[in-house]
Amino acid sequence: MAKSEKYISVEQMTDKQQINIVKSIFKSIPNKYDFLNQIFSVYQDRYWRRKTVSKMNFFDSHEFLDIATGTADLAIDCAQTYDKVKVTGVDFVNEILQKGIQKVDEKKLASRINLRWGDALSLGFKDNSFDVSAIAFGIRNIPNREKALLEMKRVVISNGQIIILELTKPKFWLLRWAYFFYLNIIMPFIAKIFTKEPIAYKYLADSIMNFPEEKEFLKLMNLIGLRNCKAIPLTFGVCTLYIGEKK
Repeated sequence: MAKSEKYISVEQMTDKQQINIVKSIFKSIPNKYDFLNQIFSVYQDRYWRRKTVSKMNFFDSHEFLDIATGTADLAIDCAQTYDKVKVTGVDFVNEILQKGIQKVDEKKLASRINLRWGDALSLGFKDNSFDVSAIAFGIRNIPNREKALLEMKRVVISNGQIIILELTKPKFWLLRWAYFFYLNIIMPFIAKIFTKEPIAYKYLADSIMNFPEEKEFLKLMNLIGLRNCKAIPLTFGVCTLYIGEKK
């Protein structure tokens, strides 16, 4: 999004406009992404990812797919936790993907983590290729969430897991009010200090506030044919871990 453009809400955006603003954000901050993640999550992001990894179940193939891998934090945490697991990570923004590749190399995990360009709506993998497919802080950036979930389901084996980690809204009204104040006032102010496109960070708050409530998202997971679907609120509901299984 150009700086001169007036921001429009997620509800009013076309699919193309939403995809373009997401690309604009991540192209502009690859070297600051990890730091901003820590700041905006009040240093909870690492705990959330570790909680996600702890819920993963692997079978004989030991294959994990990390969608919208970004700088590969979830991919790295998985590889460091499970010695036998081979990780594939995909992202559709090359700039941030390159940062992820650099981090994987620095941690000497290139033999177990393969990062490549990929689109969540059209994953270039055969059916039943992975034990677990996951997306962290990415599903709200995808206009067609149902199609993305169907792709995540397609590429995992029977009884495999589909895992979604996403920023959400606290249920308790006072916490929700405080969180909305943080999202709409404090976070954009911080963004102005660290990124050339602070207006794009209005999108982050907007996308969180417009993300479906827990009951609605679980309904979508069930609708696409997942079983044993559950939601695990983290940090007072500021983040939620969704888990479902392929039949």
